[in-house]
Amino acid sequence: MRNFLQGFKGDRVIWVLMVFLTIYSGLAVSSSVAALAFHNGGNVTTHIVRHIMYLAFGWVMLYAFHKVPFRYYNAGANLLLVIAAVLLVFTLLFGVHVNDATRSLKIPVFGTFQTSDFAKIALIIFVARFLSRNQTEIQDFKKGFLPVVAFIGIICGLIAPENLSTAAILFLTCMVMLFIGRTKLMYLLGLAGAGIVLLAFIVIIGKTTSTSVREQTWQNRITQHFSSDSNPEEKFQSDKAKIAIANGGMFGKFAGHSTQRRSLPQAYSDFIFAIVIEEYGFLFGALPLMFIYLILLYRAGVIVRKCTRSFPAFLVVGLTVGLVIQAMVNMGVSSGLLPVTGQPLPWVSRGGTSIIFTAMAIGMILGVSRSLDEEGAIAEE
Repeated sequence: MRNFLQGFKGDRVIWVLMVFLTIYSGLAVSSSVAALAFHNGGNVTTHIVRHIMYLAFGWVMLYAFHKVPFRYYNAGANLLLVIAAVLLVFTLLFGVHVNDATRSLKIPVFGTFQTSDFAKIALIIFVARFLSRNQTEIQDFKKGFLPVVAFIGIICGLIAPENLSTAAILFLTCMVMLFIGRTKLMYLLGLAGAGIVLLAFIVIIGKTTSTSVREQTWQNRITQHFSSDSNPEEKFQSDKAKIAIANGGMFGKFAGHSTQRRSLPQAYSDFIFAIVIEEYGFLFGALPLMFIYLILLYRAGVIVRKCTRSFPAFLVVGLTVGLVIQAMVNMGVSSGLLPVTGQPLPWVSRGGTSIIFTAMAIGMILGVSRSLDEEGAIAEE
């Protein structure tokens, strides 16, 4: 047993956090897939087994990626970005159309593959490489700022038409990386301001002209969230999530006793945080989950402080910040603080592509930690 555990290198706290997330995921999804089995056919056991298999495969990916030296990501950053752009374009043209959005590609045998998840990791690796190689020019507007922003804009622009929330989270993650990478604050503020103006312009144009179904969807979600006169049917998801949270109270109704899991849409994915609270309460459901992601962010900071090179430091920052922002957005949506976005809770929500690429991201973070530990051990010899 001891030899087996010794194979798991890197930050031990992160490994423990992943164990806890796996437990939460297994319990929450097992309880919340009842409605999915009822509406889409099949039985609950089939969906539970499918999720457990994805979690198991995620652990395999997690272990495999934590063994890969981070220098390989540095070397392949440009190629990964090109592949990501090609996949995103291919998805827009020939992707699978589900729930008024075209976000996935159909892969025989394996099912659907959400290309934006791959693009997130590819762009973060690219930005980390760019920042590490251009520290002397990063404060120059033409040589350092514009080139990296152009690539960020291309990838986020390809994601945005069908998945605006993912594009926004990725854009914000890259902004954080640029800020930590010593980009001038005035450049970032100007970029943020330009983004807000552009978004407002798109919304205004959308209200005065005919738009696609997807554009109407996210426009309606934003409008409904901030409007007090919305039709109650239009806030059905948000209201159901709030009821689930209220039912949970401080201590919850215990595992499997959720009453909202059968009527809350996407209870096993977008609103799984509400189901966790309903069954385990604020004390044993909400607080532990929030602390897990915050501890992950803290441990990433510990890893970064150990880095003697800039690329692994930027890589860890980008991957961790992206996961934590996504988690906070999911929690904010479930609690009614943010408009409905369709963001899963990393590693906890049901979903094959999400689990696999979360495993890859955490594996890369642990891989950096493992490399640093090995370098430190060699230095001490």
